[in-house]
Amino acid sequence: MANTSMTPPILQGPSAKEKKYDRQLRLWAVSGQQALEDAHVLLLNAAGGSHVAGIETLKNLVLPGVGNFTIVDGERVKEEDLGVNFFLDEDSLGHSRAEETCNFLKELNPEVNGYAVNEFPSSFFQRAKDDLDPYTLIILTGPTRQDEVVKRVSKYASEHSIPFVYIHSVGFYSHFSVQLPAEFPIVDTHPDPASTQDLRLLNPWPELTAFMHKKTDDLETLSDHDHGHIPYSLLLLHYLDKWRASHDGKAPEHYKDKTAFRDMVRDGARRDNAEGGEENFDEAVGAVLKSLNPLSISSDLREVLDVAVCQIPKPESANFWIVAHAIRIFYSNNSALPLPGALPDMKAQSVDYIQLQNIYKAKARKDLFEVVQQVRSVEKRLERRSVIEEKEIESFCKGAAFVKLVRGRPIRIADMPKHMGWTDRAKYICQELQDEESLLPIYLSFLAYDWFMNNRFECSPVPDEGTTNLEIEGSEEFAKIMGEYSSDLLDHITKSAGVDFGMEVAKEKMKSVAAEIGRACGGELHNISALTGGMVAQEVIKVITKQYVPVDNTCVFDGITSKTAVFKL
Repeated sequence: MANTSMTPPILQGPSAKEKKYDRQLRLWAVSGQQALEDAHVLLLNAAGGSHVAGIETLKNLVLPGVGNFTIVDGERVKEEDLGVNFFLDEDSLGHSRAEETCNFLKELNPEVNGYAVNEFPSSFFQRAKDDLDPYTLIILTGPTRQDEVVKRVSKYASEHSIPFVYIHSVGFYSHFSVQLPAEFPIVDTHPDPASTQDLRLLNPWPELTAFMHKKTDDLETLSDHDHGHIPYSLLLLHYLDKWRASHDGKAPEHYKDKTAFRDMVRDGARRDNAEGGEENFDEAVGAVLKSLNPLSISSDLREVLDVAVCQIPKPESANFWIVAHAIRIFYSNNSALPLPGALPDMKAQSVDYIQLQNIYKAKARKDLFEVVQQVRSVEKRLERRSVIEEKEIESFCKGAAFVKLVRGRPIRIADMPKHMGWTDRAKYICQELQDEESLLPIYLSFLAYDWFMNNRFECSPVPDEGTTNLEIEGSEEFAKIMGEYSSDLLDHITKSAGVDFGMEVAKEKMKSVAAEIGRACGGELHNISALTGGMVAQEVIKVITKQYVPVDNTCVFDGITSKTAVFKL
């Protein structure tokens, strides 16, 4: 008799690419990796200095597989570069720094495309400002000796909705500012898993209620094994029914009521069994406070739903706003967001857990279908040519409760203090500067440093752009300009705040930061720049993948105290 057994299908193992990027795929998934591989990052190294922080940023983007990068740098490699830039060697001396660093970076990951432009950012941007469409994100390393470069890049980035990062790294201090588009929505914010559970216990649907009754109506007569394996969500639904029966149909609302309800659930556990208790009841008791909350939406999501383009989308509106509009309609019709459908781990028999899981998934699919229909209706009404993929809509539905809208702000550019316009943030800054441990004076000192660099070199001819670190250690001119600017800046911020704040502590802190910048002669320490590059790359990846919530909008690092702080300026 012939052997009729079938050969099992060959299991496909992970591809070489999946093996290579395994760890990061666990963080931002295939969609995030694809966004990273489609990206093209432009690094502008301002004239002078080693700009190691920018190269270290690229290193941390090349390793995870950014698709393309371009380095714009008009400097030639000098002796001082070799001591701080690990992507150069002695054979690089005298050659284009852009080309040398580009070649070394490409060795880290052959799948990444790198390009070098042997030109200073000022002339490059003037020449190519109308041809920057390929770039996904722009990074500029300071200080810049022509503040017009920062202004031009910032203005271009704002007008074209391109994210822009400005970096400083001098001595033991560093800072970077992130300029995002005016409206930068993030769907996949990766919230704490403990906060994402949505069991809808106060608003169960018929299928869930029916399954609860099936498993708990004869709860008291069940065997110890079956009694100890009822999923805790069903236990809570069962005891909610009992609570409502004796409380005019109301669920426990206040903490006192929830505590009493929790005691009711705890008392339902059997203690005379071999284990001396039941794990599923312990889970139910622990879930009372976080699971019995009325349906509501976060302030972040409310902000998204209240945006004008969400209420009345246009044909050219981004996919995000079309789906957000559909979610808004869904919430209006159902007084709830689409069910994510995920079910936490819980003590249960496999067959019961799978059936419960299927009930939640079926409800999630039903809600998704309703949202998809709304999206298709909007697309038809607006006569949009492209159709939003259902996978993208599903992702939005699953993360709707944690959607975040970051409102980007132009970065602060060193200018005469009276022209800097701190009005909207002046009081916040003054209050922050009252803290002796605040790192904000470091950021303000970098503004003063940019002002010093710009004023000292504002009349320099192009050939002098390549001048490297300043001989400013102990320079009276440096101390004078930094001191005067810092004092004027703090006075103007205080005046803008409309409140009389004492700034003596901040002035002393800025004086010590200026001393460190002077001691370093404007130069970088590799370890500080390497760490800064890692932080910047992390934020760049968040922005490119549109996952996690990026820094909003300024980060300062103090290498002396090993502290980091984020300020919204």
